[in-house]
Amino acid sequence: MMRPLTVVQMLPELEEGGVECETVELAEYLVGQGHRSLVISEGGRMVPALVASGSIHHTWPHIGEKSPRCLAYLVQLRRLLAETPVDILHLRSRLPAWIGYLAWKSLPSKKRPYLVTTFHGFHSINAYSAIMARGQRIIAVSQCIAEHIKTAYGVPDERIAVIYGSYDEESFAPERVEAARVDALRRQWGLADDGLPLILLPGRITRLKGHELFISSLARIRDLPWLAVCTGDLGQNPRLSSELQGLAAAAGLETRIRFVGFCADMPAALKMARVVVSSSVKPESFGRIAVEAQAMERPVVATAHGGSLETVVDGRTGWLVQPGNAEEMAQAMARAVLDEALCLSMGKNGRDWVGRRFSAQKLFEQTMAVYGRHGEKNLGRGKD
Repeated sequence: MMRPLTVVQMLPELEEGGVECETVELAEYLVGQGHRSLVISEGGRMVPALVASGSIHHTWPHIGEKSPRCLAYLVQLRRLLAETPVDILHLRSRLPAWIGYLAWKSLPSKKRPYLVTTFHGFHSINAYSAIMARGQRIIAVSQCIAEHIKTAYGVPDERIAVIYGSYDEESFAPERVEAARVDALRRQWGLADDGLPLILLPGRITRLKGHELFISSLARIRDLPWLAVCTGDLGQNPRLSSELQGLAAAAGLETRIRFVGFCADMPAALKMARVVVSSSVKPESFGRIAVEAQAMERPVVATAHGGSLETVVDGRTGWLVQPGNAEEMAQAMARAVLDEALCLSMGKNGRDWVGRRFSAQKLFEQTMAVYGRHGEKNLGRGKD
């Protein structure tokens, strides 16, 4: 068995999102396996759950902010790494990665922890993003991300581990979500239980998630019976939130497209839906929400690029549509609205598909295998 490790994960914040969920879930697993888990971020709504599961959280304000004041954390992190016997330093985002790498590099080679980075996205190809390729071992969250790393930065295969993102099998299981939770969410969002098919777009309120495309697609099927819900913290991008609500109103859909803010019970939201949409205008590196939706036996309409090509099976667990094509997206959503039996069949297929490929247990075991290289005569320790 692997000896107990001390693992430090660094990321900008712990508010919402796939990166954040994966960090918290891995931290809980580490503690449960007898390891010591530390997470550094500027904080967020996920911190209480992280701490309750046994991890230590270091709150460093502005650690994800592109500002010279972040350089002050170099000394702080170097001191932590020097005074705490850290085995693994796991960097998950570019700015914290620069802080982490420079502090790591400043240590004597024999005192450096094993350096792991995870590519969670298709970062722009430049010197700033290249920091994510500095890990002694680099995790790619999908095969398309692995190809991006090799093509953009010339990283050899042996330094890359493809570890797909995952979902929490305990939380995202339809039989575990009681009707009372769904009813409570309906009341919170002010939705009538009128049997209208619900079209759900979960995700951050950012340009990348394609809300404009979603609204345009819905306008094309206005004559069909449906209600649409967009989740995501409106306060993180209030200007765009207001703009999107204005677009819905201009299309005459202000009462049919609801922007409900942050959702604390995503399993219940997914269970409420007839179909779940991922309308990203740029490729998703993995696309956790599409996997969670399939785990909840809901078909997915997704734009056909990036990680969606690896997580959604077109015609079997959902529909893949041409990126930016509002008409194709509208047609796919119309099929879901009009054919409940087809959605149920696709939902069953989807749960089987993701259960065999994207479970959290797989991610944990594969990540521990990467961490375990630290114990192989300190393989790579101290090398740039």
